[in-house]
Amino acid sequence: MTVFNEGKHTGEFLLSEGNGSISRETVTISSAAAALVPGTVLGKITLGAVTSAAVAGNTGNGTMGSVTLSLGAKPGVYKLTIVEPASNTGAFVVEDPDGIIIGNGDVASAFSAGGLAFTLADGATDFASGDQFNITVAAGSGKYVAYDSAATNGAAVAAGVLYAAAPDSASDQKAVAIVRMAEVIEAELTGIDAAAKAQLAALNIICR
Repeated sequence: MTVFNEGKHTGEFLLSEGNGSISRETVTISSAAAALVPGTVLGKITLGAVTSAAVAGNTGNGTMGSVTLSLGAKPGVYKLTIVEPASNTGAFVVEDPDGIIIGNGDVASAFSAGGLAFTLADGATDFASGDQFNITVAAGSGKYVAYDSAATNGAAVAAGVLYAAAPDSASDQKAVAIVRMAEVIEAELTGIDAAAKAQLAALNIICR
């Protein structure tokens, strides 16, 4: 006997939503996303490429290694400043694009804080107090994909729930998402985990 499995239906994950269309927004699903079923937890691409550069006039000639992003990174320019120079090393502070200090580190040692990870290598000439590097995180496309807790482009933060199916497409496509003020059935969501559940709650999307 042939067994048929019923797929997800449009909006079946919804228990309640706000009046009118306050809970819904039309979003753009990235062409990078595979086919998505109703109830898929979505992440938003908020971060793009990351680059770094020494500020002109630095005394030291050490170089910045590759910078990787993780949860908590913001688009904009981070500033690294040497505050305690020393032979073949030295201490620095890192400020985020809002001017908030996210951590302290040492030259030639791995740094990881505030969504950034890198190593500032020592050079033939030691850094001096006040030497700086700019780390620029480009803004992402703002498009949506399936939430992925391991993503480094911003999609590691749950940003909504897909209302109706979005087929696999080589092009971006418009879709409706629940992005605020709703109650949803957790068992009907695709891709939900503890972190995503908390992130949705911050948007007043409550899992029941």
